[in-house]
Amino acid sequence: MKLPKKSTHPSPKAPRALAESCVVIVTGLDRDGQPLARPVDWTGGRAPVIYMRPERSGQPALAPGSRVIARLRRIGGDRYEGRTIKLLDRVPVTVIGVFRADDPAMPERGGRIEPVDRKIRADWIVPAGAAGDATNGMIVRAEPLAGGGFGLQKAQIIDCLGGIDDARSISLIAIASLGIPDIFPPEAIAEAQAAGPTRLGQRTDLRDVALVTIDGADARDFDDAVFAIPEQNGYRLIVAIADVASYVVAGSALDREARLRGNSVYFPDRVVPMLPEALSNGWCSLRPDEDRGCLFVEMRIGADGRKISHRFGRGLMRSAARLTYEQAQAAHDEQRDEGLPGGTIGHLFGAYARLAAARAARGTLDLDLPERQITLGDDGHVASVTPRPRLDSHRLIEEFMILANVAAAEELERLVQPCMYRVHAPPSAEKLDALRGLLSTFSISLKPGDQLHPRDLDQILRNVAGTPSAALVNEAILRSQSQAEYAPENIGHFGLGLRAYAHFTSPIRRYADLLVHRALIAGLKLGADGLDSDAGARFADLGTHITITERRAADAERQSADRYLAAFLADRVGNDFAARISGVTRFGLFVTLLETGASGFVPFANLPEDFWFHDEASGSLSGRRSRVVYHLADLVSVRLVEARPVTGGLIFAIDGSAPAKSRDRKHKTGQAPREATAPGKKNKKTKSGPRARAPHRKGRRAKAEPPT
Repeated sequence: MKLPKKSTHPSPKAPRALAESCVVIVTGLDRDGQPLARPVDWTGGRAPVIYMRPERSGQPALAPGSRVIARLRRIGGDRYEGRTIKLLDRVPVTVIGVFRADDPAMPERGGRIEPVDRKIRADWIVPAGAAGDATNGMIVRAEPLAGGGFGLQKAQIIDCLGGIDDARSISLIAIASLGIPDIFPPEAIAEAQAAGPTRLGQRTDLRDVALVTIDGADARDFDDAVFAIPEQNGYRLIVAIADVASYVVAGSALDREARLRGNSVYFPDRVVPMLPEALSNGWCSLRPDEDRGCLFVEMRIGADGRKISHRFGRGLMRSAARLTYEQAQAAHDEQRDEGLPGGTIGHLFGAYARLAAARAARGTLDLDLPERQITLGDDGHVASVTPRPRLDSHRLIEEFMILANVAAAEELERLVQPCMYRVHAPPSAEKLDALRGLLSTFSISLKPGDQLHPRDLDQILRNVAGTPSAALVNEAILRSQSQAEYAPENIGHFGLGLRAYAHFTSPIRRYADLLVHRALIAGLKLGADGLDSDAGARFADLGTHITITERRAADAERQSADRYLAAFLADRVGNDFAARISGVTRFGLFVTLLETGASGFVPFANLPEDFWFHDEASGSLSGRRSRVVYHLADLVSVRLVEARPVTGGLIFAIDGSAPAKSRDRKHKTGQAPREATAPGKKNKKTKSGPRARAPHRKGRRAKAEPPT
């Protein structure tokens, strides 16, 4: 394994030296197939890179996620060589990638596996006889073979997932590589198939109430229905939620599998559900004109949209209509009833207007982040990538659900029942400092952290709305936020500006909501299928688990979207696209295409020939000779150089044209920019760092991916 040369990039301060030995976690593999690691407890700034030396011959390689105590030797700057002293925990290695046979006509002779994980830079060798049934170009699952030592690791193929040319295989990559359970055990299937209709019994009869479901056009599981009617100076609202607890009994096979999955995972071509289809699309789905059990909350709001009271119950309902967001919006705009009792749609939107006013008065963070809808054709390939609209009908459902979730948290507090809160901490001081630095380049100030309220951030978003920097500022504020979590301890929800909040409205697809339902059933004595007496003691561990599964699902959906976009653009290599600069680093530029929202990287080798300087404070790259300056949020024209559906990576190049500047940017003067890191000789003028050479110079080649 070749270790990198000592960097000559100037740094504002010397990197903090690591101890002679410490606990490290493996983060990926370098191009030679050897592990890369970082300290487990590292905080603040970019972590040092540790190049782990090979283990003893015959030992399996360290996989990403493995933790070891390592002896460290500094090899320059923030780079170290590490040797394993003690293995703390080894993550089982599962190799997911594309099999490239040495001889496509005879794959049994072996070949290589090209990993789908961008962090793993090296291929795996498949020896002769270890390819199984794999054919050239097939997505495979493999396990390492004992060997160790220097050089590429060997692996044996154990499973074939599909062909790389079939876009429908893309979701399988995420499912396999992230270990998402996608096959229900027979006992869980049997329990779901044994389910039947819910009887009225002691339930409240809501079948004459014009409850309607409003969901996306492609939705198949309907777990919430809404109703509103004006009274006095406000409205009476009913939010009815599928009664999943009556079918998924605590401790049953269904419950164990739902807890393991934590949530459903959605892809453009499939859903990996938390519950079997017999429940998720059947008895638990609030289909129109069919009796369904529900938990409901009846709420009253005043003229100002604030909740006056709430009441929970267990009911039997019959959805009056299944509307899409577009249908509900059109019915409201055109004052149509969609076959519902007169005023049904108008009352819903009237209540929404009150709730929206209350939200504005409360002050919340309302990020405007464009979503892209990826549509597949009948052949499994990407047919289109279009912006996903955000209508008032979307916001209507969002506000009704938020109010119901607040009521659930408050009711469990009143009942002194365990509650799985949805918590969102304020941004950390470090993230706020980074955000403050970026906003300063747009002449935007930010209050100190101890004085910051969500309405302050929302006001910034309002001020930049419609400007070239709006997308970047929205993204920057999103990245500054802490991640929401599930926990039994309530710290409030910063983004929504709420004191207490719990997910109650989606028990078909979120285990957290099922726990909240059981707690309400137990506290209100609505049946024998509530929480048991000692369930609260397990909430801390459960909260950690379902937070992890939620983030895993988000990661799977993001990775799949990246790969679908790369597949969609693969036949447009060489084309030019309008893009906005979304990141400026000492390695190059990150850009986002305006047409599709796809993100990619422009390495230094693909910038115009010049001496490029990186100024971290202003977020810019400036060319000494050309005087061209690239800032965050600038519009640029980029050429697609490489699209890799296997990893989702997109590589672009920029010609010599100057970017279109953001009109609202504050242009700083009098600052000496720092020279960017790029391979090459030292700059004779500054004598402080290497220069970026042009991509067409002999011996230079753009890296396929940005540095890990």
